[in-house]
Amino acid sequence: MPGIRILSETELRRAIPLDLAAVNCVAEGFAALGGGTVEMPPILSMGIRENNGEVDVKTAHIAGAESFTIKMSPGFYDNPAIGLPTTNGIMVVFSAKTGQVEALLLDNGYLTEVRTAAAGAVAARALAREDAATACIVGAGMQARLQLKALCLVRPITSAVIWARDGAKAAAAAKELSADLGFPVTASGDLAGAVSGADVIVTTTPAAEPLIKADWLRPGQHVTAMGSDQHHKAELDPACLIRADLYVPDRQSQTATMGELRAAIEAGLIPPDRTFAELGDIVAGKAPGRTSPDQITIADLTGTGVQDTAIATFARQRADKAGIGTDFNS
Repeated sequence: MPGIRILSETELRRAIPLDLAAVNCVAEGFAALGGGTVEMPPILSMGIRENNGEVDVKTAHIAGAESFTIKMSPGFYDNPAIGLPTTNGIMVVFSAKTGQVEALLLDNGYLTEVRTAAAGAVAARALAREDAATACIVGAGMQARLQLKALCLVRPITSAVIWARDGAKAAAAAKELSADLGFPVTASGDLAGAVSGADVIVTTTPAAEPLIKADWLRPGQHVTAMGSDQHHKAELDPACLIRADLYVPDRQSQTATMGELRAAIEAGLIPPDRTFAELGDIVAGKAPGRTSPDQITIADLTGTGVQDTAIATFARQRADKAGIGTDFNS
């Protein structure tokens, strides 16, 4: 039986920083999805409500690729109160020729954090104004921090505002990001003002009730909503989707059941049979992105298996080049 390469979280953090190469890797995955060369089944999702938890299983195979990845990703949102991270997980890489396990990526959710932030950057590069300079980040967790850092890779951000339900966490995140990024990042208790004053808004929360109201949005803004990835979640007022000039799902079959589109359909604002160009279509050049500086654009990101296969493949390539990891032979 072939050996299995095992990569630890420490090794993966060293091999895969959140940089433009990671963003481009995820963009290539979306382009393949838009080009119709990806086999990607629906997400297997299970809620563990009594412990404010959930687990998702995602996978995809890109035609012609030598391997594919299956990712198991729990999220338990009360964990920080007991000193544990919210997210966890593991990625298993299989040969697309034989089905044999090739690698175990013991990333504890790190690669999911990177590929999710990278997807936000892919959406911003396709949909935000090229001169977008101000950002509002809704949430103060690790993904909020990474989304702002990823946004700075693709747009000339010079200031940002952080809003979170916990003002102390927002202030701590703002202080950390100001030091890391070298421009002013402030915390605000005025969500409406923070949203209205930003060129790019990114929502990163597990909210079950909408946080962003449609009448806060103004011409020229871009919104990336990436927290709604379960059937009960919603960060945007459903009216935001009809206020927008361009709504872009990562995968419409997913956003219609667990993204912001779900709530808009349930509210009767968008017909269930209406179709939208997906982010992969735009990245692949099959559909236009932003076509006017005055458009309001919304990206609805629920997370796709092709992102996981893309980042796992990238991680293995980087690890092989660096000569890291442990080989296990049974």
